[in-house]
Amino acid sequence: MLSNKIKRLSALAAAISALGACASSAQNSFQAASRDTSAEVSYQHLRNATAKIKIGDKTFLIDPYLGKQGVYAGFEGTVNSHIRNPRIPLPTDAAQIIQGVDAIIVTHTHDDHWDEAAQKLLPKDLPVFVQNAGDAKIIRGQGFKDVRVLGQNTAFGNVKLSKTGGQHGTDEMYAVPQFAELLGDAMGVVMQAPNSETVYVVGDTIWNHHVENALAKHRPEVVVMNTGLAKAIGFDDGIIMGTADVGKMRQAMPQAQIVTVHMDAVNHATVSRQDMRDYVKQHSLKGVFVPNDGEVLRF
Repeated sequence: MLSNKIKRLSALAAAISALGACASSAQNSFQAASRDTSAEVSYQHLRNATAKIKIGDKTFLIDPYLGKQGVYAGFEGTVNSHIRNPRIPLPTDAAQIIQGVDAIIVTHTHDDHWDEAAQKLLPKDLPVFVQNAGDAKIIRGQGFKDVRVLGQNTAFGNVKLSKTGGQHGTDEMYAVPQFAELLGDAMGVVMQAPNSETVYVVGDTIWNHHVENALAKHRPEVVVMNTGLAKAIGFDDGIIMGTADVGKMRQAMPQAQIVTVHMDAVNHATVSRQDMRDYVKQHSLKGVFVPNDGEVLRF
């Protein structure tokens, strides 16, 4: 009788042990699933506003500025125009930058976002997404065969791309016809994919209602800001954002990860990466990144 009781207790203990093993296995499986990086967004900063963004099943090259250091003259009519561009080299060669790219996004065709080197080096059959028919005509004229105007819900693989507005300077600047023509239009783009963070590439713009509307509509978890505060001669304000706009973005989107770029690479930028790092530290801003050239951020 005692022997049977002992056997029953042993069987019970074995069952409890088996349940524990199953629970441990399930927990390990859950942890493994939690570490799954298939939906991860990666952002590799290359130089200026040039970046490779992997989201969903696609990799995009943003605003390629691929010329060698100092190959171009400084922008006329801007501050420090005596300095040649780009001011800094690329962190790697163009062949490595192009590797794995599924499509190009050109927010506008200013030389520091779509330069002569990019036009020559990039494969002509890669899809190129642009802001309007005018830019599409320019880029088709450069030999690119698959140029697409971005809309509000443009599908590419499992990625949805949405064009956002912007203003590449102040109202005062656009009131001068010749300068307005020089500034032109520039877009931003929102990138979304299943189970991935929503990415908002703000583009060359000042802070205005276009930016606020995009934030309210899309609620991005990752925001990429051009914050070099580039300046033209004769105007006090910048034609793109600066440090104060990063503080404004942190207030507007307290949970978002913020990536600050478009610094150190062109003659008319007046905010450096060190300036931005100092600002972030001084104001104790969390979740703000100031990447080095070649650095990869994962979200």
